Amino acid sequence: MNYVDTHTHLDGEEFRDDLPQVIARAKAVGVSKVFLPAINLSSVESIQNVCRTYPDYAYPMIGLHPEEVKADFREVLAKMRAILERNLAEPGQDARYIAIGEIGLDFYWSREFKQEQLEAFEEQVKWSVETRLPLSIHCRKGQNEMVHILKRYAEALPGGVFHCFTGNEKEATELLAFDRFVLGIGGVLTFKSSHLPEVLPHLPLSRLILETDSPYMAPVPMRGQRNESSYVQYVLQKLAACYGISDEEIARRTTANVQRVFGV
Repeated sequence: MNYVDTHTHLDGEEFRDDLPQVIARAKAVGVSKVFLPAINLSSVESIQNVCRTYPDYAYPMIGLHPEEVKADFREVLAKMRAILERNLAEPGQDARYIAIGEIGLDFYWSREFKQEQLEAFEEQVKWSVETRLPLSIHCRKGQNEMVHILKRYAEALPGGVFHCFTGNEKEATELLAFDRFVLGIGGVLTFKSSHLPEVLPHLPLSRLILETDSPYMAPVPMRGQRNESSYVQYVLQKLAACYGISDEEIARRTTANVQRVFGV
């Protein structure tokens, strides 16, 4: 049984001391691939370091996380865009990017850089249209604004994932109206307070993929610990229980969804 962790920050300091063991544990439970999203300029290189170490297992994305959008975002995006263009033209020793991400909108803590976030998000959406790379989208307290921007490009976008979906059925329906996109389901599904077990069975399984967002939001029974890719097995098991089908079927179908969206 193989399945994919489509969102993990394995390049982070949290994994500095035991990344080989983390990767080994993931492989041991059937995690066949891991996807690493960038969050800022420095993470672009740290992600490639991981992907060079684990070729054909760890796959990179490139993008500017909304919480990293500051006054200098245009300069940062220009540097990222140059890296992206070189990578797609001639990857060299670097792994080829599989997506634009982690991008989006986040007004949970502050709206200080709201206009900058909106502009940065739209610019990176355009990258997706131009490069035909799917999007990995982070959104907190900004769905209305996000949907408004995406609608401008809906017909041209190749697809992507709404990462860390935790919303209700109405919100899911609005997002799944973008018909080449899927929802990323992570550890929140396993939380006692989560309403996702009631929401997800009303959604087509063909529109869901698995993720951890490690080192954050570890699923039950590991909640409170550092999250890691091997823990995606608990998300898979809970999702199988929600749909009343086997773990193997969830693995097969979510992996097919990943292949369809990311081509990997």
